[in-house]
Amino acid sequence: MLSTVNKFSSPFIPIFGVLVLYFLFAYELDRGETFNLLTLSAGLFGSCYFLVRNTKYSFWTLAGLGILFRLLFLPALPNLSQDFYRFLWDGRLLVEGVSPYLFTPEQFLNNLPPKSLLANWTTSQWSAIHMPQAQELYQGMGSLNGSHFSNYPPLNQLCFAVAALFSGKSILGSAIVLRILIILADIGILFFGKKLLESLGLPLKNIFWYFLNPFIIIELTGNLHFEGVMLFFLIWSLYLLHKGKWFWAAVLIGLSISVKLIPLLMLPIFFLHFLKNPILYKKETSISLRTANLFGFYAIVLATVVLSFAPFISGAFIDNFASSIGLWFQKFEFNASIYYIIRWIGFQTIGWNLIETVGKILPLVVILILLMLSFFRKNNTTQQLITGLLFGISCYFLLSTTVHPWYVATPLLLSVFTKYKFPIVWSFVVMFSYSAYGADSFAENLWFVALEYLVVLVVLIYELRLPSRNTVERT
Repeated sequence: MLSTVNKFSSPFIPIFGVLVLYFLFAYELDRGETFNLLTLSAGLFGSCYFLVRNTKYSFWTLAGLGILFRLLFLPALPNLSQDFYRFLWDGRLLVEGVSPYLFTPEQFLNNLPPKSLLANWTTSQWSAIHMPQAQELYQGMGSLNGSHFSNYPPLNQLCFAVAALFSGKSILGSAIVLRILIILADIGILFFGKKLLESLGLPLKNIFWYFLNPFIIIELTGNLHFEGVMLFFLIWSLYLLHKGKWFWAAVLIGLSISVKLIPLLMLPIFFLHFLKNPILYKKETSISLRTANLFGFYAIVLATVVLSFAPFISGAFIDNFASSIGLWFQKFEFNASIYYIIRWIGFQTIGWNLIETVGKILPLVVILILLMLSFFRKNNTTQQLITGLLFGISCYFLLSTTVHPWYVATPLLLSVFTKYKFPIVWSFVVMFSYSAYGADSFAENLWFVALEYLVVLVVLIYELRLPSRNTVERT
């Protein structure tokens, strides 16, 4: 009898332990508790490794566990990020019929409508804007976020509006709605990721390096970042492209860009894939037809993006959105790698921060790297294309002035379909960046930043030196 109980309960004991760790992370952890944060993260990553490597668990058992871990966060408010307060702000404006791009929360609370707005609005229209819990949302997002214009693309704004529509007067209720959308997107990634792995002849369990990864569960489901929604459209698009359905693949990439702008950087890498992909064409297909399809693909992507932005386009929108995007390159700095080395050299040689100059040069370097990846490496097959996308986006982050932890979700998912595993390691060590949030102040620990990128680069260099393999690592 005892042996039967032990046989039945033994698989559930480690699962119960994982649930306890996630509960502590979601409901007991404060962002300033660096030791506790890293300890819980290490325990969860160890559990993820055990679950993915343990062949006793079937695909659907692992899928169910991934959903269960996400549902544990359902009634929790994010504890590592304040961004969701701004999401709720923008969504409530949109439900009111007001563009969230026209003024900042600070301007609204101080009753200081911008001149560009008053040119088309009356004072009574401005006064009629209704923002439930305005002060609470502003205090939650913080003065830094509240003093800048929104930089979230339209489809992302639509998600915020859904939360406002269903729960426009409750911060927790709105957070739950956003969380449900993000969980559904992750389930979509699981579905299309599985289908793409099947089509590529790769191990299906590889998708769980994403779906069961505690970094993904914490940063997306827990902290309500919408990289998962963006990646859902991207991975669906890559699956359709692999099946030769490039028209709908282009539409989906356009939708992905309309959630987060980051897939814009990937577009050049599709160039040679369209001209030489053996799946899209027969050998005798003319170069003129291939070129026409390539430009058709880009045109559809662009048209989808433009149509999504069309309801908001105005002179004020263009100025505000561009200024907000520019801040990420020339004002903000967090968890950077190569940029921090350049900054240190600047302080040592000329005595001040070079961010405004370097912030203009590094994007040009990224563009040059992307063009080299586009025209000087083979991107013919789907795996070659995804590998190119992985290295393109990784180079962008390594050269960025700001790399928030949730950004790593993109290279992590792409790596599932390649032989490279450095993004999996990165998804753990990026948690070191939270050491910047002390109990009373914000101050980056550059030793932690250096350790993070040293580990990532060592793993990357090791993988680059390995003999070439035709498939991803078997798990």
